[in-house]
Amino acid sequence: MKVSMSVSRIASVTLLAVVSFSISANAQVTPSNQTVARLVVTAVASKGANVPAIAREDVMVREGKDRDNVLDWVAATGDHAGLELFIMIDDSAGESVGSQLTDIRQFILRQPASTKVGVAYMQNGTAQVLQDPTSDHQQAAKSLRLPLSSPGVNASPYFSLSDLIKKWPGSTNRREVLMITSGMDSYWGDGPSDPYVDQAIADAQRGGIIVFSIYTPGAGHFGQSYYRNWYGQLFLSQLSDRTGGESYYTAFSGPPVAYAPFLKQIDERLAHQYWLAFAPKPQKKAGLQPVKVTTEVPNAELVSADRALVPAATGVAE
Repeated sequence: MKVSMSVSRIASVTLLAVVSFSISANAQVTPSNQTVARLVVTAVASKGANVPAIAREDVMVREGKDRDNVLDWVAATGDHAGLELFIMIDDSAGESVGSQLTDIRQFILRQPASTKVGVAYMQNGTAQVLQDPTSDHQQAAKSLRLPLSSPGVNASPYFSLSDLIKKWPGSTNRREVLMITSGMDSYWGDGPSDPYVDQAIADAQRGGIIVFSIYTPGAGHFGQSYYRNWYGQLFLSQLSDRTGGESYYTAFSGPPVAYAPFLKQIDERLAHQYWLAFAPKPQKKAGLQPVKVTTEVPNAELVSADRALVPAATGVAE
């Protein structure tokens, strides 16, 4: 894969992408020196399955107590539907993943033509990419294999995610990941706070990457450890929640009987996403800034990363 982009390069691509999708019928003209940040936001129904349509005037973006100006809000459909989706499977996952490969293949095959699917395996703290993102969904599905199911073959799923992000070329498409792993970080050990989880979250947020996760127990003795699995599910939940995705798990009742219900929910989320462009508070240096995206539309919630990459503002003194 190509060498990853620097933060400044990502910021440049972000600005170009915002310009490209902002030329919509209802886009407002902004000054050429306006600092612009963007997020991919998912609309979900508070109750039931019917997700309400969300208009730009229905969206609120806040940095702390300050409300930012929403510059554009475009549904990720039609010309804006492009998506690069990586399936990442932990090579230290238990043998139960083998019985789920059919569900995963069907998930890949039903993706729309606008979605490119890649496949990678987490091994020794790296992302072993078997298939770069491709529009040939048959080829992507064929690249799936059984995990090695070898205890200790993967030091940390969070190392592997960060490695994938480093290798992943920047793009104006949405970029999202589905991780299938126990979430256990054998490199860090125990404790409610893991710096490698925090780093993976920051790497994903800088790249504008949403992470979904499905918990599955690991192989071997540690794969049966109650408290290690508890921490693993906690870490995966933090990772997905803070990047704008969703984590699916079984609350210690063993591996999921089927992935199909989870994958169907992911399909629904991918089908109700929007590109958001907003004017953040001016910053001296480019970096991640806390944001909260909400709406008052009945029966609707907006899900996004809790931090956005904000470029350095022009004319702001160091």
